[in-house]
Amino acid sequence: MNRLFNRFYNYQGFGPATKSTQPSEEILQYFSDKLPPRLLEYWKEYGFCGWGDGMFWIVNPADYQQILDLWLAGTNFVGRDNYYVIGRGAFGRLFIWGEKTGQSLDIETNYAMLFPSDSTVELQERGQETSVDLFFATRTKSSMEEEDQQGNPLFQKALDKLGPLGADELYGFVPALALGGANTLKNLQKVKVLEHLAFLAELGNKKVMSDIVALSNALPHNQKR
Repeated sequence: MNRLFNRFYNYQGFGPATKSTQPSEEILQYFSDKLPPRLLEYWKEYGFCGWGDGMFWIVNPADYQQILDLWLAGTNFVGRDNYYVIGRGAFGRLFIWGEKTGQSLDIETNYAMLFPSDSTVELQERGQETSVDLFFATRTKSSMEEEDQQGNPLFQKALDKLGPLGADELYGFVPALALGGANTLKNLQKVKVLEHLAFLAELGNKKVMSDIVALSNALPHNQKR
């Protein structure tokens, strides 16, 4: 286990993996020229699985392609790169990898917010191997949380009340926040991942946020001479 993945597994406390399903040879072959070899190594070692008691999941991008197409429809991401969902959170957050741009997009599905962070330069400078390891190393449990209306974390409460998630489940707000629902524990239910994310995408009102990394890099004092 390398130093960066050890940070994810032990220091950040996401290990061990749970609810693991090994990728087929067909899936490994299909993504061999689309995603970094390092990521496929982790697929082969740990499978598509949950981490941190199901707080974070590494997923089969093929299962999420139609969902991703729904979320990107009507945005300027269409045609910009070839994107794949490589991970998700317990409450529906999606982590997107672009072939050219790396881990360059997060989607907060409960709030219909798309957060771009073009990592083209970083991918070129660091290389694919280190970029994938940093993707894991920079995960924190606090960043994977969903909070209630008082700012209190909900994951452990949802786990205690509703039980562990299956690989095809997430903790979803019912009614959805976009329909006026409240982000409270009593409104959380176990729901099927793909169906719920498709439902949220079809509600519309997607908001593409500013790429703060790109904005920072564009400032005169950050430009390379």
